[in-house]
Amino acid sequence: ACTVACKSEHDIPIGVNRTHVKYIEKGVFPKSKREFSVHRCNHCADAPCVEICPTTALYSRSDGIVDFDNERCIGCKSCMQACPYDALYIDPDTNTAAKCNYCAHRLDGGYEPACVIVCPVEAIVSGDLNDSKSKISQLVSNEQVSVRKPEKMTVPNLYYIDGTNEMLDPNATKTELNYVWTDQAKGVGHYAKFANERVSESNTDNLLIQLAMENSFKSGESIDQRAIDNVAKEIQKETDYNNNRRVYDSPSKGVLWGWEVPAYVWTKAIATGTFLSMMISHYFHRNLEQSAQLYGLLTSLIFMIVTGVLLIMDLDRPDRFLYVLFRPQWKSWLVRGAYIITGFGSLITLKLLLVFYNFQNMLLLDFLTSVFAIFGASYTAFLFAQARARDLWQNPYTNALHMVIHALLAGSTMILYLIKGSPNFMINIVPTLVCLNLIFIVKEIFFHHNTHDTKRSVNLILHGYYSKYFFTGITLGNIIPIAIILLDPSSLIIASAFATIGIFFTEFVRIRVPQLIALS
Repeated sequence: ACTVACKSEHDIPIGVNRTHVKYIEKGVFPKSKREFSVHRCNHCADAPCVEICPTTALYSRSDGIVDFDNERCIGCKSCMQACPYDALYIDPDTNTAAKCNYCAHRLDGGYEPACVIVCPVEAIVSGDLNDSKSKISQLVSNEQVSVRKPEKMTVPNLYYIDGTNEMLDPNATKTELNYVWTDQAKGVGHYAKFANERVSESNTDNLLIQLAMENSFKSGESIDQRAIDNVAKEIQKETDYNNNRRVYDSPSKGVLWGWEVPAYVWTKAIATGTFLSMMISHYFHRNLEQSAQLYGLLTSLIFMIVTGVLLIMDLDRPDRFLYVLFRPQWKSWLVRGAYIITGFGSLITLKLLLVFYNFQNMLLLDFLTSVFAIFGASYTAFLFAQARARDLWQNPYTNALHMVIHALLAGSTMILYLIKGSPNFMINIVPTLVCLNLIFIVKEIFFHHNTHDTKRSVNLILHGYYSKYFFTGITLGNIIPIAIILLDPSSLIIASAFATIGIFFTEFVRIRVPQLIALS
């Protein structure tokens, strides 16, 4: 009833919910039982969705309610990665994020939330936790209460009386693959865009012919091809209509950050690393010729433009991408990163023009651009760390250093293509970077922070479906380059190219797999 009341109050599309009743079954028959609990936004005092949101589409009100403004949302899905409680979704009608807002409009008018009003047994209690005389405050003080995932340090304001660990912890109970009411695979919201790409599994033409043959046999009349065509048109109309009204029982949100994100991390590494490698070669090895500088700068600029395009492609509201720059929420590393790569691209453009007109003595500009390049290569590690729901990403400083190594390795590949005679200079740098890359991968896989979600992610990386991509990345990015360097040091450019390709595969896996871990 609370789920239905919520959907009615807020006109929520079919297939997504702001509140839902979770049930689990415990024990062994005949000593078995079923438990129920209501799951929704926890309206955290330290809400990670608010911190990571780049446009203040999510914000905390003075009364503690975490509300949202879909007019500002750009559909980046960062809030969904940050929420440990899986409370947010992408509205399939507006392509913007939404969640329970505690019926703030009702509270402002002196009413209680719709779910509270409709509950027939007062299982849901709302009120002011700071008012010691309120019913909810007295319940929290006098009853045995618990919260979901307190280890996330979000300070949730949703309490469960006599809540069991099996109910509140998604890892505490066994999850089956198939249920009576959860047989759906296409998803809703952000994930629903893949539904339209799926081809119907039924063979409509053969089915129509079969029906026509049956009717012909029953009636004794010949098959009328016009009847087949008319039925085909009706089925197509019905299919188009149903595609616009997707109906699912228990929707999967799917992988929120798809291939665009690892691709942008990879192109960003090439863009920033090319400039850093060029500066190292220019100031510590030999002065680069004008043509080599122009090619290096142009390479950085092109890959940075591609990075920006990939970032925009990943948004569910790409028409609002400028909101990140013009409506910024400065705590979000997505905003900081947007300004970093914009600044880096601007500085690269300036330097490209100065080199083209043969200006010299650009030490200050080179230093400033190098600083932006380092931050540009590494800031994504801090964005991932703000996604507190994903345990494997919670090592920002280690991951930032790893991303800088990726950038230098990818940049070395470009320099080897652009500068003649550089293999002698790079003969020690490239093998060192390849070994450091492998060391960081081993550290993340075998010496991670010990949480259940991290261990599950590592297990999926090593033994799950994506393990083939992971070991392909290790082979291409580490084993083959080291073998090439040992057998033929003159083929350093080939070894470096393999290492750069391997970076994409390993980043693809480490970004994708943690998103497969269930949060609720």
